[in-house]
Amino acid sequence: MKRNAIQKLIKWKSDEERKPMVLKGARQVGKTWLMKEFGQTYYENYVYFNFDEEDDLKSIFETNKNPHRIIELLSMIAAEKILPGETLIIFDEIQECPEALNTLKYFKEKANEYHVIAAGSLLGTLLAKPKSYPVGMVNLLTIYPFAFDEFLDAIDPVLYSYYNSIQKEQHIEEIFHHRLLEVYNSYLIIGGMPECVSSWLKYKDPAKVNQIQKELIEVYENDFSKHNGKVNSGRILMVFRSIVSQLAKSNEKFVYGAVREGARAREFEEAIEWLVSAGMLNRVYNVSKTEHPLSAFNKLDQFKLFMFDTGLLKHMAGIDNSAILLKADYQFKGPLTENFILQQLKGQFEVEPCYYSDKNSEIDFLLQYGTKIIPVEVQGGEDRTAPSFKRYITNNHPKYALRFSKRGYRKDGEFTNIPLYLAGKLKELL
Repeated sequence: MKRNAIQKLIKWKSDEERKPMVLKGARQVGKTWLMKEFGQTYYENYVYFNFDEEDDLKSIFETNKNPHRIIELLSMIAAEKILPGETLIIFDEIQECPEALNTLKYFKEKANEYHVIAAGSLLGTLLAKPKSYPVGMVNLLTIYPFAFDEFLDAIDPVLYSYYNSIQKEQHIEEIFHHRLLEVYNSYLIIGGMPECVSSWLKYKDPAKVNQIQKELIEVYENDFSKHNGKVNSGRILMVFRSIVSQLAKSNEKFVYGAVREGARAREFEEAIEWLVSAGMLNRVYNVSKTEHPLSAFNKLDQFKLFMFDTGLLKHMAGIDNSAILLKADYQFKGPLTENFILQQLKGQFEVEPCYYSDKNSEIDFLLQYGTKIIPVEVQGGEDRTAPSFKRYITNNHPKYALRFSKRGYRKDGEFTNIPLYLAGKLKELL
């Protein structure tokens, strides 16, 4: 299976300003596979060290700060010579050895000719504490679950090459439109977790995918108690389990009282911060103004939380596959579709997506593209456009206004309708 992040790693390899690379992202999104695949394909060879499996490794970093000495010792352990630029050095589960994480700055300062890549579970939660991290001395890359285009490439390479060729304002033939919508429906069910995608490719059995999703949720919930540091793990679990009911409300804004009756922000703020830092939840802020620069208008006390993988959200919500496949209208269709769109938009724009909501209107997402602000409406089917969206366009006349839905790709008055499956290509279609 191919991953888009490989292209970013190839660019990193040839960059003269290269620093040690740290991959972050939720557990099980494919970081280990990616590092090994990259080492195998683009280097003479690679050496792999896992701090979770090999406890004795830690002693090397606890007693040495000199990267050249560390390389000598690692060469002995790997039983092969580590060569600058030819051997990729992989440190996995590096969060288990804070000294190793810290040593990355010495590699940057004194031995940058060696190519070092590291990853670990819940690294984002360490990033939130600068003391435990070599700030400014590493390159960072967030790894997400399979995006729709990666999923499509894995299950239907021929359709993927058509998808890849779609350009701005291109007419999409009906036959391809329907086939792409079918893959979109499958993606809602399977999601982007590598293990789920690989199982689907191999067995085409939804029950097996469902079982993997169930086990993944259990793994994450176990993680909360093991790796939470000083944050109350019970509260992390309560926030995580409240996501479906939070999104099912008519206003999807996160409400502390929905986690526990009478709950206050200060009790759960740290738990939310932990889940966002760990890459488990995506947070979208409400803004007070729909102007550039968007982040300046974030209302920090008003936000929505979405799951980092749409397939896992679908599993947690208990949506039956038939509801998605038979074009039924089901209660959770809107939030699930928004979750999908947000997942595809992540990382495409410099500024994170926001939303706008006041007493009279709501815009699902706002994107900042240069100095332009783009209003985005998300429809799970072919429904009519919401009045708020139309009103916003009439009042503001934005250069770009977008509606994602199951309709075809076309200009519709003052806004453009983009099929849901093209969300991952948005930036190149603008």
